[in-house]
Amino acid sequence: MQPILSIRHLSKTYASGLTALKDITLDIRRGEIFALLGPNGAGKTTLISIVCGIVNPSSGTVTADGHDIARDYRAARADIGLVPQELTTDAFETVWATVSFSRGLFGKRPNPAHIEKVLRDLSLWEKKDAKIMTLSGGMKRRVLIAKALSHEPRILFLDEPTAGVDVELRRDMWGVVRALRESGVTIILTTHYIEEAEEMADRIGVIRKGELILVEEKHELMRKLGRKQLTLHLAAPLAAIPPGLAAHRLELAAGGAELVYSYDTSAAETGIPALLQDLAAAGIAFRDLHTEQSSLEDIFVSLVRGTR
Repeated sequence: MQPILSIRHLSKTYASGLTALKDITLDIRRGEIFALLGPNGAGKTTLISIVCGIVNPSSGTVTADGHDIARDYRAARADIGLVPQELTTDAFETVWATVSFSRGLFGKRPNPAHIEKVLRDLSLWEKKDAKIMTLSGGMKRRVLIAKALSHEPRILFLDEPTAGVDVELRRDMWGVVRALRESGVTIILTTHYIEEAEEMADRIGVIRKGELILVEEKHELMRKLGRKQLTLHLAAPLAAIPPGLAAHRLELAAGGAELVYSYDTSAAETGIPALLQDLAAAGIAFRDLHTEQSSLEDIFVSLVRGTR
């Protein structure tokens, strides 16, 4: 299947000399949730701004559903919805008016049935006649999503969609995003909440200093770069690790009462059985054990720090 969004050799250098993007090449699959992660200043917003036609690239091309964003701007932009990080909505307008106006900006004919569906899907229907200024922060964010969906885009950018909202509302928003994907909308998500990407994304991209350093299926990323620790609570403490266990990456902890084995998740099937066999051969017994696995946040931190 052809990607719905195709980015080729995209770079951006500002007049000040700052290079915000360096040769970005990326395909977004139709119908996926793609999480773009990176520290502040990594280039996430610049990339989104170029794709959405807000910033001009220095070089490279972008096509949205087959439309070049430079040569066929109107068709490309009509396929894209953007939910910005900042709340930028006319406070004195009603919910219905501001969402309907957004649809008109794209030259779309009025479609009250579509606007009603969007508002109902986002739990905004009962607030349709309320002025924006009277809404809570979470409701205002929902209005931004409604505005972005008003012209029926096939690609939706969510730039920090849950920034500044409480945990309960954040989980509600996750449900909204999943429902949008189920309806056929492709989602590109930027977030500082790593658990948000871990919960929702199909694939993860990590950008650092303007360079896309990794694009991977979420589960494959966790499998390849995730690390685990097996902690064995020994029946009797050890003064040192026996030479027969030197082939394993082991450390003594808790005054010799615990033996800690660190391993890659990909090595779990062979490493642990071999360790247990060697422990039995060395006459070392244990009374309990537990495992810990690195989270996506651990992997992300190590990537942006350049330790992987």
